[in-house]
Amino acid sequence: MYDLLRGLSVIEASSFVASPTAGLYCAQMGAEVIRVDQIGGGPDFRRWPVTANNDSLYWENLNRAKKSVALDLGRPEGRDLLQRLVRATGQFITNFPVSGFLAHEALVAGRPDLVTVRVMGWADGSPALDYTVNNSVGYPMMTGAGPDPVNHVLPAWDLLSGAYAAFALLAAIQRRAATGEGAEVRIPLSDVAIGTVANLGGIAEVLTTGENRPRLGNAVYGLFGRDFVTRDGVRTMIVVVTPRQWSNLVSALDLGAAVARVEAERGVDFARDDGLRFSHRDALYPLFEAAIAARGHDDLAVAFDAFGIVHSAYRTMLDAARDPDLVSDNPIFGAPGNPSGVAYPAAGAFATVPQLDRRPPRPAPRNGEHSEEILADRLSLSSGEIARLIDAGVVGVA
Repeated sequence: MYDLLRGLSVIEASSFVASPTAGLYCAQMGAEVIRVDQIGGGPDFRRWPVTANNDSLYWENLNRAKKSVALDLGRPEGRDLLQRLVRATGQFITNFPVSGFLAHEALVAGRPDLVTVRVMGWADGSPALDYTVNNSVGYPMMTGAGPDPVNHVLPAWDLLSGAYAAFALLAAIQRRAATGEGAEVRIPLSDVAIGTVANLGGIAEVLTTGENRPRLGNAVYGLFGRDFVTRDGVRTMIVVVTPRQWSNLVSALDLGAAVARVEAERGVDFARDDGLRFSHRDALYPLFEAAIAARGHDDLAVAFDAFGIVHSAYRTMLDAARDPDLVSDNPIFGAPGNPSGVAYPAAGAFATVPQLDRRPPRPAPRNGEHSEEILADRLSLSSGEIARLIDAGVVGVA
C-alpha cells in the first residue's frame, strides 16, 4: 500500500476479474475504493478457489483495501442509492452494461463532470470472457505443440484490461482537471486483446507473410529459448536475448567448438543475430540437449548464475508459494486478517517507491461492512433513515 492516490475516491460496481482489478490497483496506491454489491454478494462472491467454509479466496484477494456497501439492486430504491453514490463521488468503475440504470448518460444527470470507466466484453456491448476473447485473437492456435488448440490458464486479457482501466481512469481525471469535462471511457476486452496482438507485431506479421506462425511448443519465437532436461531429470527453461548471454551460455556448456562447426557448415554467425539462432535451431538444439543432459541441475544453476544466463526450473505453484524469495521474504506481501478467517500471505502494491514507506496490505471488506459509514458520509443520510433502509432490506450491513 502507498498513498500516491490519497484523496481520490472511486465507486466500483463490478464482478469477476478485469473491473475489480482496476479498483484493486487504485486501492493499493491509496485511493478510497468503495465497492457496491448486491446484499449477500454479487455473482463472483463465491468464485473458486474457496475455503472449506465456501469463502472465496479469489474475491478476498481481488478486493483488498476496498470498502463495501451492500444494496438490493433489484429494487428501485437500491438502484437510486447507487446512482446517488456515483454522482456524489464523481469517479466510477464498472463492468455493468452500457445501457440501464448505470449508463453514463443516466448518471451524468446531476453530475456532468462524472468520469466513468466501463470494462466491456466486445466493443458493441455484447458479452465476452477472457477465455472466449483469447480464442478470437488466435493465441490458442499458437500455444502448445498442436494440432489441437491449447487455452492458457492465466486470464491475461482480464488482467491487462483491469490495469488499462485504472490507467484510463487517471487519464480521464487528468483531462477533467484541465478542462472541467467528464467522460465515459470504455475498455473492451476484445480491443485490449487484438490491440496487444498488433502492438507485438502479430497483425503485421500474419498479413505480410500470409501465414500463421508455426506451433513451437515451449520454444520462444525468434530467440534461442526452450526447455531442456538435466541429468537428474529437472526440466529448466533457458532464454538468450543478448549476444553476451549467448557467448556466456556457449562457454558455460563448453560448446564453443561445436557451435563454430555449425556456423562454418551453414555460413552464419550466431554471435550477433538471435534470429539466426532461432532459424538454425534444428542444428543447435541437439548440441545443447546433450550438453545439458550430461549435467546435474544444481551444478548448471551455479554455472548459469555465475555467467548471468537467464534460466528457471519448472515448478508448481505450491513450490513458488513456499519460496522465501518470492513470498515470505518479499516486501510486497503481508499477513492481514482476512474475512474468511484463513491466514496466508497477501500481496499489496507491486510497485516499489523508494522514497515512500510501504504499508502492509489491507484485508478485503465483509459484504456491507461500510454501508452505514458511506451512506452517512456521501449522501448525508441520517441514522434514522439508514436504519429504515436496513430494516426494509434495501441496505445490507456486515
